Amino acid sequence: MAACTRSAAEVLSSIRAFRHIQHQHGRFISTSLTHLAVGGDGRPPKFTPPPKPVIIDKTQSEAPPRRFLSPEFIAPRSRTSGLKFVVERKDMIQRRKALNIPEFYVGSILAVTMKDPHTSGKTNRFVGICSQRSGSGLGATFILRNIVDGQGVEICYEMYSPRIQTIEVLKLEKRLDDNLMYLRDALPEHCTFDFDLKPVPHNPTADVPINTVKVRMKPKPWSKRWERPHFNIKGIRFDLCLTPEQMEHAQKWARPWQEFDMMKHHDTAKLEEAIFQEVQAELSK
Repeated sequence: MAACTRSAAEVLSSIRAFRHIQHQHGRFISTSLTHLAVGGDGRPPKFTPPPKPVIIDKTQSEAPPRRFLSPEFIAPRSRTSGLKFVVERKDMIQRRKALNIPEFYVGSILAVTMKDPHTSGKTNRFVGICSQRSGSGLGATFILRNIVDGQGVEICYEMYSPRIQTIEVLKLEKRLDDNLMYLRDALPEHCTFDFDLKPVPHNPTADVPINTVKVRMKPKPWSKRWERPHFNIKGIRFDLCLTPEQMEHAQKWARPWQEFDMMKHHDTAKLEEAIFQEVQAELSK
């Protein structure tokens, strides 16, 4: 009986010793994990997500750059094969080799630096929105508009003038209309730009973004009756400045027959392709 009692006591003490060792071992592991998770200063470390994998699809070919032919290279219908325009085109290409004339559209924001003997630095830099492009050949011009000291300022530049030193595109974009001369009658906020405006990078392979903003006009009278249908203006909030009766009255000057005027349609696709190849070949020499 005494032997059974002694063996039972030994088993009980062994069980207690094992539980004590297990308890101490568990506390050691818990303390070590807490120390690793919290850190030496008592604060939990910041979570740093793993870097995202960069997936490169080598099966897709690189997108080609956007093709652009400056509109002054396209001659009017009466001069498509004239000798004068062929000679002008050669002079235009030679000028482009000396001056980088970038791609821009009506609605783009440009900075033009040109020689000016009447200024202290002998150069003049003007920043503005391109409100119009006109002319063809060496007579091509573009107009920049900005508000300076509360006064609207417009400068008409001859694109191939030797006085122009640099043409910089600060923001490349298009507008809803191909002519923005109605900005003369719009609120100043729509054509006010900082002269220290930084260039906005653009993708040479993607499509040119279209700015769909519609300007608010000053009270009448305007320089022209922009609400009349033959102007086909899309970038003006007419609902804020004209009544429905005035808009209905403007429809009296519509010219629906112009849609069927075959003389106005001038397909220049083949001519543009030929001139584009000629210009690229000459500029690459």
